[in-house]
Amino acid sequence: MSDISPKAEIDPRARIGNNVKIFPFAYIEGDVEIGDNCVIFPFTSVLDGTRMGKGNKVHQGAVIGALPQDFNFRGEKSELIIGDNNVFRENVVINRATHTGGQTVIGDDNFLMEGAHISHDTKVGNQCVFGYGTKIAGSCEIGNNVIFSSSVIENAGTRVGRGSMVQAGCTFSKDIPPFIIVTRKGEYGGVNATIGRAHGTSDTVIKHIANAYRLVFHGQTSLFDAIKQIEDQVPDGPEIQDVVNFLSSTQAGVITKM
Repeated sequence: MSDISPKAEIDPRARIGNNVKIFPFAYIEGDVEIGDNCVIFPFTSVLDGTRMGKGNKVHQGAVIGALPQDFNFRGEKSELIIGDNNVFRENVVINRATHTGGQTVIGDDNFLMEGAHISHDTKVGNQCVFGYGTKIAGSCEIGNNVIFSSSVIENAGTRVGRGSMVQAGCTFSKDIPPFIIVTRKGEYGGVNATIGRAHGTSDTVIKHIANAYRLVFHGQTSLFDAIKQIEDQVPDGPEIQDVVNFLSSTQAGVITKM
């Protein structure tokens, strides 16, 4: 049975799971699903189109499922899909998608610190951290285990590969490949070995990743030729395949070397 304050404003059409705690002065619209074991703190808004999984915590001042800040939005129905066990701290804003059938997606076990903002149609993987005041523009893609430090700005239509870390104050408009550190200036700063080891990547594989990126960022060839060199010179494996596939599919181009 859920613990719902009579002082919360909840549309009777909203679907609320079991063992959900909703504090006073929360606002929940009708086209909303909230899964079991969620906690909705005071002065939060959970708006139409939100589909929230289990075990999520939404802290004070957060707006979940906000209308997209997109000039192409015409009031269409769209969705925000949230997985399980995410934490949305104070004043976080997540926009639903712009067009009918579109989705903004937040995976599982993500932590969004105070003031973070995820915009329309962006797809976020699992176990990511978004630092204070980080802003993610529309139609971005973010892989698993990504860490954004404070006040990072990711511009629209860009991607961040899994296991990468973006240092505080960075603004970027190109893709960030997997398993790397990106400096405040938006430049390649080496392989993210600490996160790699934390997720079970061996030192041998980390060296292979470093060799792959040496060809990309310190070689004297095009990205196309660097990819061919990786395939020819670096021992294959799942991580190297991730690197090659990411680089091969870039539309925005990738960040530069230091």
